[in-house]
Amino acid sequence: MSLYLVTGAAGFIGSAVAKKLISDGNKVVTIDNLSTGYKDNIPKGCKFIFGNDFDVETINSLNEYRFDCIIHIAGQSSGEISFENPVYDLNTNTKSTLMLLKYAQETGCKRFIYASTMSVYGDQKNEMVSELESPNPKSFYAVGKLASENYMSIYSSLGIQCTALRLFNVYGVGQNLGNMKQGMVSIFLKMALSERSILIKGSKDRFRDFVYIDDVVDAFYRVSDIPLDNKFRIYNVSSGIKHTIESLITEISKNIDYDLRIKYGLGTPGDQFGIYGESRKICNELNWVPKTRFSDGISMMVSWAKQKVESEKLIK
Repeated sequence: MSLYLVTGAAGFIGSAVAKKLISDGNKVVTIDNLSTGYKDNIPKGCKFIFGNDFDVETINSLNEYRFDCIIHIAGQSSGEISFENPVYDLNTNTKSTLMLLKYAQETGCKRFIYASTMSVYGDQKNEMVSELESPNPKSFYAVGKLASENYMSIYSSLGIQCTALRLFNVYGVGQNLGNMKQGMVSIFLKMALSERSILIKGSKDRFRDFVYIDDVVDAFYRVSDIPLDNKFRIYNVSSGIKHTIESLITEISKNIDYDLRIKYGLGTPGDQFGIYGESRKICNELNWVPKTRFSDGISMMVSWAKQKVESEKLIK
């Protein structure tokens, strides 16, 4: 049994990771400010600390614990929002990382795992990107995530084994349908179910690499078992499959029994036209494989979302 700090366990990815760790007999503590997550998402048995993980007072509240591993997932995750409030983005995605790394060093925590993003790549000449590509961030969000990776690289030389998971477009059951500025699948799905229409911001020919939440949780879990050697690692967590925005709309439509009206608007600042990820490194080194087919993942998510939207209507 190990003691984990999983920041952001009120959110989509953090709650799923915390739930898996607890189900395997580990103890988990979380920090969350509930800005985009929900308290009800926090798994039973997870110790909840309300606050910002870039505040000194919140970090000091951890002093009674000695964690075996810190998994830093909390942070605002929208490129669009990062342009609206770049200082908050810097605090939540970069300052928080630096403070948690310092805390880890001071308390003897030897493992640090970070939810980074494919956004650090920006637009690339090669559509399929590996970890060897030079980053080309286009948003404040991506700049902050890349800065956190660089801090982690330095702290690895100071005795903390740091791993950055560059997550591609994570989707699945449990995604926040209320956040209309983050999560392409959840945004389109909420529009489809609530308005019977979808607004596409930008070209329908843009493309993404969609990876299902269960596969993402498995990646975090495998990384937490890497033998300690104080090396800094970066892994793509991706399906390796290119899906256009148009193909995503088609897949959603297959699971809905009415026609959708498709509308087009201007793109958002810093939005990437498209890349998809080569995941050979994590597959070879950790035997991780994305198991969920895109069609199956969308089908499961639509079924869940239909029930959720309908229940919210009944509550209102």
